[in-house]
Amino acid sequence: MFQILIALLLMFLLAIAALAWFTWNTKRGAEVAIPPRGSFLDLPGGRVHYTDEGTGPAIVMIHGLGGQMGNFTLSLSPLLTDTHRVIVLDRPGMGYSDRAPDAPANPRAQAGTVAQVIEALRLERPLVVGHSLGGAIALCLAMEHPDKTRGLALLAPLTQPPTGPIKAFSGLDIKSPALRFALSWTLTTPVAIRTAPQVLEQVFGPDPIPDGYTVEGGALLGLRPSAFRNTSRDYLASGRDLHWMAEQYDSLKVPVRILFGAEDRILEAELHGRALVAKHPHIGLEVIEGGHMLPVTRARDCAQFIRQTDAEIAAKD
Repeated sequence: MFQILIALLLMFLLAIAALAWFTWNTKRGAEVAIPPRGSFLDLPGGRVHYTDEGTGPAIVMIHGLGGQMGNFTLSLSPLLTDTHRVIVLDRPGMGYSDRAPDAPANPRAQAGTVAQVIEALRLERPLVVGHSLGGAIALCLAMEHPDKTRGLALLAPLTQPPTGPIKAFSGLDIKSPALRFALSWTLTTPVAIRTAPQVLEQVFGPDPIPDGYTVEGGALLGLRPSAFRNTSRDYLASGRDLHWMAEQYDSLKVPVRILFGAEDRILEAELHGRALVAKHPHIGLEVIEGGHMLPVTRARDCAQFIRQTDAEIAAKD
């Protein structure tokens, strides 16, 4: 009996070692395929990775949950650099930006980091573009640091507490840091690879996934253990400021415009767009065909929306 137990223990340890090796090998392969593409800022909370291209009025772009700068640089930001200076960030803990394990992950805290980036780069009131969770962060920036932006152009933003759990993110609800760490180095990478088609169908649908999304769009970086841990932390913290935000909408001091896809399967256009604007008509809303990943799948529509928003703001200044 004792020998059987020893054999089972050895098999378990070998399985753990094999999973850890597979995860490390996948992580290394992703980093070789997608090295840092921008520059780094050393801020109090750690390094922030960003790209800075083009000339003209500044635009700062903040990506959503589980993403990185490739969500913008694949298709959208190149459409704007002929007329604007476009700064695209890896949010804290995502892509190649740092975040300490005990650093806060809620939208207001991340908005503080964006404010530090704007100050460090000496940007004069940039237009801030936020997608999904990045939209909530952009709203917190406008609410707590209105002097840091001239306005917001939000793409499928998180603006209200969701009505229920989102199936694509169910595996992120892990509250124990120790369990998150253990899972990130064993099960999450192979499970993410196996379930990718179903998850991406919900995140992108009904739009197709564009060619180049895996590498040029940076998606492979999401298979790294740190990406899972920080995405889980972002998911758990994402709702922390939503009730506070709801109390601030009437007091927004900068223009806010929202673009939503009518078929969004992650954040409903009705709740996060139409219901919000019905209560706060000073916020503008445009609904187009498409799903949640508008910066990737509907880049030209997004570029036109951003230019139009910026022109409207400039006309009022």
